[in-house]
Amino acid sequence: MNRLTRYDPFADAGFDDLIRGFFTPVRADRAPVAIKMDVTEKDNAYIVHAEIPGVKKDEIQITIESNQVSIGAEVKREAEQKDGERLLRSERYYGGVFRSFTLPVEVDETTSVAKYDNGVLELTLTKKPALAGRKLTVQ
Repeated sequence: MNRLTRYDPFADAGFDDLIRGFFTPVRADRAPVAIKMDVTEKDNAYIVHAEIPGVKKDEIQITIESNQVSIGAEVKREAEQKDGERLLRSERYYGGVFRSFTLPVEVDETTSVAKYDNGVLELTLTKKPALAGRKLTVQ
């Protein structure tokens, strides 16, 4: 005997979670998303691509101390509500983001270069040349 089954496109659990999640309040103490990055090595430099969307290049701070590199930025909220509009939900993060990492070789901060374009920070971190060992004479 054949059975007929009624098709209900809204019975899918994914749709229910989407609607329920839309009206759930977002906690303000949620931790920010970490800066995602790729690090590649060349013979004389490290190339870092770090995703920092939604910031201006003058809001990015980069510090280099020996072989430790730190990247920080301030993601600011733009107040752009128009008359008759009301914000229902905001899931974007606003505040400070920070990432620090250590490289195997010291970095020469004087020749390193930083570029920021379309939300991606590109660092070319030049390696410091290894110093040749010095021989000591025994007296």
